[in-house]
Amino acid sequence: MMRELTVRIDGAQLEAFSDALVASGALAVSIEDADAGSPQEQAIYDEPGAAPAALGWARSRVTILIDANTDGTRLLQRAAVGILPAPPPIDSEREVSDVDWVRATQSQFGPIRIGRLCILPSWHDPPSEDALVIRLDPGVAFGTGTHPTTRLCLRWLDAHPPRSLSVLDYGCGSGILALAAAKLGAAIVAATDIDPQAVAAARANAAANGVEGIYTEPGALPAQPFDVVLANILTNPLKALAPTLAARLAVGGTLVLSGILERQADEVIFAYARQGLRTRLWAVEDGWVCLTATRAQ
Repeated sequence: MMRELTVRIDGAQLEAFSDALVASGALAVSIEDADAGSPQEQAIYDEPGAAPAALGWARSRVTILIDANTDGTRLLQRAAVGILPAPPPIDSEREVSDVDWVRATQSQFGPIRIGRLCILPSWHDPPSEDALVIRLDPGVAFGTGTHPTTRLCLRWLDAHPPRSLSVLDYGCGSGILALAAAKLGAAIVAATDIDPQAVAAARANAAANGVEGIYTEPGALPAQPFDVVLANILTNPLKALAPTLAARLAVGGTLVLSGILERQADEVIFAYARQGLRTRLWAVEDGWVCLTATRAQ
């Protein structure tokens, strides 16, 4: 079974919070006017083609679909970091039929092509053209290639294939970045997450794709540094993890950071500069940025 949560927030933080919910593991997010049908109902759109007067309503009702095993309170806490003063309280919660979810998922998730990589749900046939196929279905762990933060990391990997290098996917979720690195020729692949469900999902996805590697929680990682370290998390955890991630990076290696809103990029750059890393903006997509950092010595 799936679960559906509803919360209410104001329009000022709506866009960033919705993106953060997906980045934190929500399967789907929908938004409507919390005052619809009342005298307080707002119209935020004007003529066709015109920009909306606001990004959301004065009070927006956000409906969040999550897996039955996902902790809704924890998800809201993670999504609120750096965006809301506190996580919004849950207004309502109900179970949603698995059958409805399967139909909705299969209609919404199709093949995703990023350079040579093709993220392919199990219900789709392989592409006819030559591609590096990653079989991956939506599940309990974040990372299917649909969110801009994941796409940015996949684009970086495709542009900088880690042939014969060691790669660490820190905060791995589904393990999609580790899988992509392996498909692109990495010699050693490791993936880690503080969520045991994510580690289990990443390990299962690796087996389904014929990929070998290390899939474990952070405390059990080998002590070796890595040539490439990928971390697609969120801004505040990335800042807190700066010493940890910097220590995992080999001399001459590259650190790839995503899950960062454009307005938060300078905060992250400063945090990693304090670790002696040269950090720069690599790419931007839909208001999210990907940063890269290098260790000279």
